[in-house]
Amino acid sequence: MSSISRRHLLAGTAAVAALSAMPACAQSSAQSGAAEAATPDLSGKSILITGCSSGFGYLGALHYARAGAKVFATMRNTPRPEAEELTRIAEEENLDLAVMRLDVLLDYEIADAIATIERELNGGMVDVLVNNAGIGNGLTVELQDMDATKLIFDTNVFGYQRMARAVLPGMRARGSGQIFNVSSQLGRVIAIGYGHYCATKFAVEAMSEQMAYELVPHGVEVTIIQPGGYPTDIWRNSNRYTEQLLDRLSDAEEAAYPAFVQNAMRTGGGRDTDPMDIPHAIAEIIAMPPGTRPLRRAVHPTRIPQQVINQVSRETQLAMYGGSQFAPWVESVLD
Repeated sequence: MSSISRRHLLAGTAAVAALSAMPACAQSSAQSGAAEAATPDLSGKSILITGCSSGFGYLGALHYARAGAKVFATMRNTPRPEAEELTRIAEEENLDLAVMRLDVLLDYEIADAIATIERELNGGMVDVLVNNAGIGNGLTVELQDMDATKLIFDTNVFGYQRMARAVLPGMRARGSGQIFNVSSQLGRVIAIGYGHYCATKFAVEAMSEQMAYELVPHGVEVTIIQPGGYPTDIWRNSNRYTEQLLDRLSDAEEAAYPAFVQNAMRTGGGRDTDPMDIPHAIAEIIAMPPGTRPLRRAVHPTRIPQQVINQVSRETQLAMYGGSQFAPWVESVLD
């Protein structure tokens, strides 16, 4: 085992087996207790987050700043009320939080934001990137026209790639850094009727794991966050994108999938869950010692079906690379 190996993955074999054996109520109690644990001290950390107008990004920006971090909370289309609200709270609480304009589809806005951050950090680079911005829509794969297909991949996959490429040169030069890519349960299991959303999250899973191996020699760690259903604005926004797609359907396309068209508008999910679970999990992992952070963290109080797949994937990767030149990298990420 390489000296840079992680001590063990949090969701390793024993943990998965124990959690799988718990009834749903016990799983909920165990994970809720972890979420309510004392907030770690993130003083001295600089954190860049995308998609901070709502949901995990908005909540995370405030949580990390309240934990002592210097936060760059980004969102598109500023000025907007959400940006003003974040700024107001930061000023009232004396938080080190700056709201910045950044659309992950626009290379020039990413470049402008990174240049501003580097100036703010006196030529340095952020310690942590949280790739969170994303969109969704309903309907079947065939009914996703190319405009919808390009937009969801451009946002959910290529947006993560653009942001990673923007921060990695500085992280590699420094020899340290963390990237969190927010995926989904649906990056491992299929929800029928979610069109390309699952496909984009499967791509995020693969891209993130590949990056994790490749960045071992550079001291940069990657963690994939896998939320289950939570009551955030992704549902409202998803309905907006789905409605636009419905308006573009032909009569023949509607007739091909009547049940999916009729039920395309989502009413929301995870109403009994707390979206703060995700910022809590990310903050906890940021505070962990280098070399002990997990590649994946499934986050939901009761439903984590992807854990079995995560474990099988881990064992398969270790077996495939055992004894190869890449074995130390794979072992350092997965063990």
